[in-house]
Amino acid sequence: MVRKPARMYRKITGPAYTRKEYIAGIPQPRIHEFEHGDLKNQFRFGYVLNLIAEEDCQIRHTALEAARVSANKYLMTALGATNYYLKIRVYPHHVLREHKMATGAGADRISSGMSMAFGKPVGTAARVKSGEVIMFVRVDSENIEKAKEGLRKAMMKLPTPSKIEILPLKAQ
Repeated sequence: MVRKPARMYRKITGPAYTRKEYIAGIPQPRIHEFEHGDLKNQFRFGYVLNLIAEEDCQIRHTALEAARVSANKYLMTALGATNYYLKIRVYPHHVLREHKMATGAGADRISSGMSMAFGKPVGTAARVKSGEVIMFVRVDSENIEKAKEGLRKAMMKLPTPSKIEILPLKAQ
């Protein structure tokens, strides 16, 4: 369990740490489903709304799951199960590490400080660049405002400032 606040893992520092075959004890990401809504007829909708990150950052797997749950719950109640298609575009590959320090009385005798402080895996995060699409929703023209509200609710759960872009889908 992570003891440090999520803001400590927000900035991208150093190279990505993703070689899971060499790392033991990585916790599974909380997010399991990446697509919701009408999965079979996803290309029948006329518009796509993209949630775009405005800054480079790391989004923890718990924040992605919270954003997915809030957007999907709102869209499901407002539009129904077959009137939208929601997809999460990023995956938490980067492994986060934490060097657990002992605190309290007598901790100076137990702890060895920052000696060999590589850290143990405590979670995963998705590395997002500025301008990258985090998630998108496909809807018809009459449901654009409700989809925008669903993405706005998801935006509140993410650690980076974001914007919503509305684009028409090309006719196929």
